[in-house]
Amino acid sequence: MVILVDMDDVLEQLVEAMVKYNNTHYGTDVHSYDVVEWNLAKAFPTLTREMVYSPEYDEDFWSTVEPMPGADTVLQRLIDEGHEVYVVTASTYETLKQKMDDLLFRWFPFLDWEHVIITSNKHMINGDVLIDDGPHNLTGGSYRKLLFDRPHNRSFDEKIVGAVRVYDWDGIYEQISLMAKTPGKA
Repeated sequence: MVILVDMDDVLEQLVEAMVKYNNTHYGTDVHSYDVVEWNLAKAFPTLTREMVYSPEYDEDFWSTVEPMPGADTVLQRLIDEGHEVYVVTASTYETLKQKMDDLLFRWFPFLDWEHVIITSNKHMINGDVLIDDGPHNLTGGSYRKLLFDRPHNRSFDEKIVGAVRVYDWDGIYEQISLMAKTPGKA
């Protein structure tokens, strides 16, 4: 199977790192579970949007972002089982090299640039399954859909787009194993 995997808040814990950065730099007291909407800035009403998203442009920030528990082990296992894995990210050009070097390739050394697709139109990419935390990324596309559960997507009914909600990387592995037994598109 061709498995497409989102990076932010699926492979790694971006919201947690951004919340920590903003709390440290601006004296706020926000928790990652307070981020209940896609727009992170809404959880920081005293900060401007530019301030909230500024960590992405800090040269040292990406090395502070931790991987999602189990992501490396499960991805390696899926690759070992013969699946093709591609990271599909809408990362901005300005942050891309730092993000890939300090985060993706550091925590997932079995991946390289040949396994990275940069696009803001994920529905245009061909694959058998897309794993993403953004409901808007699961609209359209001719693949099966796994919605990675995060506080910012809990109000979304995944059934509307034909997705299955998964809560951790073990759940992702279970769903992909089931899908591999029943081939076909969404």
